[in-house]
Amino acid sequence: MKTIIAEKPSVAKEIAHIVGAYKREEGYMQGNGYYVTWAFGHLVQPAMPETYGMKGFHAENLPVIPDPFVLVPRQVKTENGYKPDAGVLAQIKIIGKLFDSSERIIVATDAGREGELIFRYLYAYLGCRKPFDRLWISSLTDTAIREGLLNLRDGKEYDNLYHAAKARSEADWLVGINGTQALTIAAGRGTYSVGRVQTPTLGMVCERYWEHKRFESKPFWQVHIGVVDADSGNILKFTSANRWADKGTATDIYNKVKDTGSAIITKVATKRKVEKAPLLYDLTTLQKEANSQHGFTAEHTLSIAQKLYEAKFITYPRTSSRYISDDVFATLPKLFKNLENHSEYGEKVKLLSGSEDYCKNSVNAAKVTDHHALLITENAAIGLFKDEKIVYDMILCRMIEAFSADCIKDITSVTAQVDHDVEFGISGSIIRHTGWRALSLKEKNNRQDKDADATDNEVKDQVIPNWQEGQHITLSGCTITEGKTKPKPLHTESTLLAAMETAGKEIEDDTMRQAMKDSGIGTPATRAAIIETLLKREYMVRQQKKLVPTEKGLALHSVVKNMAIANVEMTGKWEAELAKIERGEASADGFTHSIEGYTREITAELLGCDRLFSHKDSGCQCPKCKQGTMQFFGKVVRCSNKECGMPVFKQVAGKLLTDGDITELLTKGKTRTLNGFTSKQSKSFSAAIAFDENFNTKFVFAERKTAEKRGNVKRYKK
Repeated sequence: MKTIIAEKPSVAKEIAHIVGAYKREEGYMQGNGYYVTWAFGHLVQPAMPETYGMKGFHAENLPVIPDPFVLVPRQVKTENGYKPDAGVLAQIKIIGKLFDSSERIIVATDAGREGELIFRYLYAYLGCRKPFDRLWISSLTDTAIREGLLNLRDGKEYDNLYHAAKARSEADWLVGINGTQALTIAAGRGTYSVGRVQTPTLGMVCERYWEHKRFESKPFWQVHIGVVDADSGNILKFTSANRWADKGTATDIYNKVKDTGSAIITKVATKRKVEKAPLLYDLTTLQKEANSQHGFTAEHTLSIAQKLYEAKFITYPRTSSRYISDDVFATLPKLFKNLENHSEYGEKVKLLSGSEDYCKNSVNAAKVTDHHALLITENAAIGLFKDEKIVYDMILCRMIEAFSADCIKDITSVTAQVDHDVEFGISGSIIRHTGWRALSLKEKNNRQDKDADATDNEVKDQVIPNWQEGQHITLSGCTITEGKTKPKPLHTESTLLAAMETAGKEIEDDTMRQAMKDSGIGTPATRAAIIETLLKREYMVRQQKKLVPTEKGLALHSVVKNMAIANVEMTGKWEAELAKIERGEASADGFTHSIEGYTREITAELLGCDRLFSHKDSGCQCPKCKQGTMQFFGKVVRCSNKECGMPVFKQVAGKLLTDGDITELLTKGKTRTLNGFTSKQSKSFSAAIAFDENFNTKFVFAERKTAEKRGNVKRYKK
């Protein structure tokens, strides 16, 4: 007998069907010489510090550096500490018996770093020594599974993948456990969670928030002239090359131009621009575009992609590559042929007449990692819900775009002068060959977005008349407009994913971003979970599409921002080192040794930052428990009673409350009306702050006694 182990029951069911294991047993399927069983994600994990005899948070126990790490069945948190999950224990017992009674094991967990670790941790925990092979496939179609089973690989070929996964797991344990305990001990109150990736990510959100908040917007003025196109009758608008910070100067220029009434063309330049077809999607790019185009969270997009994968409609979603190999490329003509009758995209597919005409920007075997870029499969996607169809169509559309012809444009720039003094410019483009940009919804959405957000400096799709240098043109009108300098916008999930991908470096070019992927922080498979962790721990919140740090998140960042734990570049280097381990170019032992040193460094730093949590007594009794006294910390006022610990954050809706404001709130239950709050719509307002019945803070407005219409101020709990 052979045992096939999948990552989850649904995948095991598909494989069992292929190998003929139809008999259902408790925790597995059986038949035709196979047992087919499953995990539920990680059944085994590194033990918590209690297993090493270290209960509670005590500075003398830190840093905790297990040697070796102990593996235990997955645990759940209870009132009495962590306990093994009963369902997990039962499944581990079943799998152990199947392994013992098998001559060989086939590993069919997800073909990636975490999938490998799920099996290897279980294999090590059971003390199993049976030989194992690897099923390595990029889709769950019947064809892919059959081919994979015919081409099983020796499990030892994936030892480096396992070493990288294990090193990542232990590094996150070391940094997360020690960092969290050290900072919590230093704080003296509450629990402050930190992590190897989550803390630098929070730092990027907070830094962008402060950059946005502290930005001083300055007004400027520009002058515009209108010229009638004699052929079309349209009015074309030139914009002044300069913009003036002084309204008086701009007004003088405006009057001068208006009085002159004509301009002379001084320069006409036309250049051809070739826009290459975009690369195929990897997971991060799919998540970014789903967020910017449809408002999907990264986690939601990943969840949908996983469902589509398990339904056999798309290939493996947790990929970090945007390329395919030549053998995969060879299968595309048949795939596109099947799409020619597609109700929405069939006509576009027909333009791809044959593989010799396909654009091959996305074909490069050397740039394919564990899995190739996202593709649809040959299976017709039927019965999809709305969001599932959106994500599926995005992948389908990108496939057609990626293999379509280049888009070719002629861009014309014209410069004109009024009275040989004031310079104006206009640019326009004519599409000579639409190519990949002819494709349906995505391009239409992009054009609508560009039209809505267009500035005078952008090249618009408009025909520029055949003007010649030295030609005089008559002005049809003249206007002056006021603008304001703008800060960088707050991070959205799309921009944060991009920042994580490039370790905070702003890179527009697709190819350059792809080259940076090994130096980013997190991986395509984990970035969504990192964002959700920061939201769950109330370090930031979603406001429409924007990610806004909470008072709790800003308080944490203010403490650790100059420490190693928040260093984005260092975290990026760790990710690059893990990628090298995976490729067999670096030693896992060397990485682990470095992480242990890093852990000692951050633990000492965090334990030593108790001075940043210094506090003073407010002299006010806690209004909630009536036992402790309220103490002023840097960004928070907290009850001294450990059983209570009620916090009042000093920063509310963009305003920092004074000690006097806080004292008034604590003693009277309400402040006077205060000015300077900022709403979610970025509008200023005035209100009093008061406690509700649960001692959460809320706004009280002069015209009403409740804040039902304007919303409450959320008090962030541990």
